[in-house]
Amino acid sequence: MAYKLLKSLEVVAISVLFVILQNWANAKPQVPCHFIFGDSLSDNGNNNNLVTLAKVNYSPYGIDFPRGPTGRFSNGKNLQDFIAENLGFTSFMPPFAESQGENILNGVNYASGAAGIRNETGQHLGDRISLNRQIQNHKIIILRLLRLMRNNTETRLLLNQCIYSIQIGSNDYINNYFKPEFYGTSRLFTQMQYARLLVHQLSNQLKTLYNTGARKFAVYGLSLIGCAPFAILEYGTNGSLCVDKLNNAAAHFNERLMPLVHQLNDDLPNAQFTYLGPAPDSTTFECPCILLKGELLIQQADQSYYWILGHTRLDLDRINPSTAYVRELSASPQFQLENKSIVI
Repeated sequence: MAYKLLKSLEVVAISVLFVILQNWANAKPQVPCHFIFGDSLSDNGNNNNLVTLAKVNYSPYGIDFPRGPTGRFSNGKNLQDFIAENLGFTSFMPPFAESQGENILNGVNYASGAAGIRNETGQHLGDRISLNRQIQNHKIIILRLLRLMRNNTETRLLLNQCIYSIQIGSNDYINNYFKPEFYGTSRLFTQMQYARLLVHQLSNQLKTLYNTGARKFAVYGLSLIGCAPFAILEYGTNGSLCVDKLNNAAAHFNERLMPLVHQLNDDLPNAQFTYLGPAPDSTTFECPCILLKGELLIQQADQSYYWILGHTRLDLDRINPSTAYVRELSASPQFQLENKSIVI
């Protein structure tokens, strides 16, 4: 018997994100390229050949994806796949691990399951590609682009026009701060101090990307990680719908990330940083999708927002994004977006 979401659950409002993408594309069918940085929410195969517990290139993952299991932490496409489709790309961004030849011209996916802003995050699970390593991989791709295009000016112009999606930070809590048996961060920092530390480090990482030629950024806030099934199974809720301490930690992070986006827009010439964050109650559900013994409760993936443990199940056939193209955003979209309570 499949468990369902509460009636009040808001479906992921991807359509508003498509407004941003269309605005960035200046009404063209697509932008030249899309570079993706992040964790398991965006990973499409970079962990497949790593020695790690954080890889999913096996069934039942990928049961709704045409190619079957690919390393995506979902039953089918992930959010970045849908974004690529709605930008007009005819193929998804290749994972860095499989990038070669001219398939890098439209962008690359560097995301890695269990990765974090901090280098040590997720190390108890095995190898993973931290955000710092992902940025180093991007620099490798830039060198390869220079060799392909044979023109420094054109390469720089291309990089200026691409979209850079950065969705990372959850593991710095669930696979670092709230794992005191493996990491000392919770003994060294309060939640407020840790959030400041993470956002400061992320700021430096975003500036590094800017210095490589990036100009158009989609920076994602953390979702309500305390409402994910794995969190409820591991920590319990003490009568609440979700694990409050995890959601509070995510809120501290987001509260510091939004001002950073404004500051970067002010400080960095020609930069366009857009903050995307969760709407209230957007991930409330009745109970986890998996029994403690491991038996799958969800026989049909479209009956649950979360599919396996902490990973979202997205089905844009249920979300009509056509309204995304009705109007354009202002010159400073991040202020409007905050008022719209963007959902990711």
